[in-house]
Amino acid sequence: MVEPLLQISGLSKRFGGVVASDAITLDIPYGEFHAVIGPNGAGKTTLIGLLAGEISPGGGMIKFDGGDITTLPVDRRSKLGMARSFQITSLFRDFSAIDNVALAVQAHSGHSFRFWKNAWRDQALREPAHAALARVGLADRANVRVDRLSHGEQRQLEIAMALATKPRLLLLDEPMAGMGPEESARMVEMLRALKGGITILLIEHDMETVFALADRITVLVYGRIIACGDAAAIRADTAVREAYLGEQEVRAHV
Repeated sequence: MVEPLLQISGLSKRFGGVVASDAITLDIPYGEFHAVIGPNGAGKTTLIGLLAGEISPGGGMIKFDGGDITTLPVDRRSKLGMARSFQITSLFRDFSAIDNVALAVQAHSGHSFRFWKNAWRDQALREPAHAALARVGLADRANVRVDRLSHGEQRQLEIAMALATKPRLLLLDEPMAGMGPEESARMVEMLRALKGGITILLIEHDMETVFALADRITVLVYGRIIACGDAAAIRADTAVREAYLGEQEVRAHV
């Protein structure tokens, strides 16, 4: 039997008296598109921070590709093949799209001493950068400065920067935050094209997107998993209706 790519066992985190992660146990197999949903304050972003190594757990274990990474720092997890995006974009706004991606490739390669020097002309950096931009639909925007890209394009660019590091697990924290309908539709199509080729853990409030894309959905409430299953199972789950989705929202997506 093949081990899951990501194994989370009893993962816990408290901030003072607030339980942000309450003994979370979850397996995510290779190639799965897994969504985590829940109301505000459910602990979704804390979970991603724990998985990425940005937050130290209070208890439990995280295994990635069979190895214990519970105490590994962010850079070590990145080297193993984990990459993430954030709720708020973190880009070099005065640089072009391809410069941003090339710098991400350079930083991931470990040559930080060359950080500002060669990214603009080094083909070893720019070729994977071009490829990553093409995967997210920004090939024709490669030379456009970030501050001239739309909000949706900036979110696509952030995902391109993550993809350029060739991750095995992509952690996406609300990639459609602040987008209009057209930009959201483009993001959904881009994520659909990635599906199956890379393991993805998605946090997202847009239920239409979650139900359209996710192989399985985990529902968090007050840091605790109350349900996990495919879209049909989550829609039908009484506890999920009561805690999060609401009868009207569930009916709207049936």
